Amino acid sequence: MNKTQLIDKIAEKSGLTKADSKKALDAFIEATSETLKDGNDGKVALVGFGTFSVSVRGERKGRNPQTKQEIIIPAKKVVKFKAGSELEENL
Repeated sequence: MNKTQLIDKIAEKSGLTKADSKKALDAFIEATSETLKDGNDGKVALVGFGTFSVSVRGERKGRNPQTKQEIIIPAKKVVKFKAGSELEENL
């Protein structure tokens, strides 16, 4: 499902117009992104659906597949999603 299809489904399920559904989805994405960027326990928990959180991947060694030379992969922040119990039960 892409963003346009999701907007159509939101409009269908909620009775909102497609324009209002797009605004709602964009607002959700923006609010979630801002919360995760802020860092202070940057978690977005939607009971029954799941939790978005930020995790730090440490620096590690890797290998360039073309040259076989060992390289250092720098540490970085990554977004994690853990599905909630209701979502897992419905799959």
